[in-house]
Amino acid sequence: MQERLAIAEVVQNWALWRDAGDWDRFRTVWHADGWMSATWFQGPAEKFIEVSRAGFDKGVSILHLLGGTSIDVAGDRAIAQTKMTINQRAQVDGVLVDVVCTGRFYDFFAKRGGQWGIVRRQPIYEKDRMDPVDPAARLALDPELLSRFPEGYRHLAYLQTKIGYAIKLDLPQLKGPVVEALYAHGRAWLDGASSAFPA
Repeated sequence: MQERLAIAEVVQNWALWRDAGDWDRFRTVWHADGWMSATWFQGPAEKFIEVSRAGFDKGVSILHLLGGTSIDVAGDRAIAQTKMTINQRAQVDGVLVDVVCTGRFYDFFAKRGGQWGIVRRQPIYEKDRMDPVDPAARLALDPELLSRFPEGYRHLAYLQTKIGYAIKLDLPQLKGPVVEALYAHGRAWLDGASSAFPA
């Protein structure tokens, strides 16, 4: 239970410190080889901190809310799944909108030097929606562009594309072979796989 509480605290600190722009403390939730995957970024945690900080300073508004956490521990390794929502606000074709994407953080954890840290974070995207901030505003989305994106993060990808990000199109969703492969590698990680990534 103590190990699970320590891991859950890291998960909570990730969201709090990233969204508040507390970059020095945010850095401590990762191990040195930590890796972050998202719709708009895939790379080392240190680079993720750098680009997140640059976006934060420019006014990019991405916030995270967390729900329940389920944690499997095997010695000095763990897999944590945490219900979450990603909230992003931006202009889309001149209309200020909010996108809310619901899913889970799927985290590969390791305990090194007595400290739990994230080795790999892979969100799972389950469903999303887009709403004008002003209910009276009229928003007409481009159906061809919208249809290019996976259902689980379609509107989030639409917004992020409109503001200049390149979107990864094969991320895990609620069902399907991609998320099943993620679960399988999570089990392998707990069983001692040499990497948090499949071969």
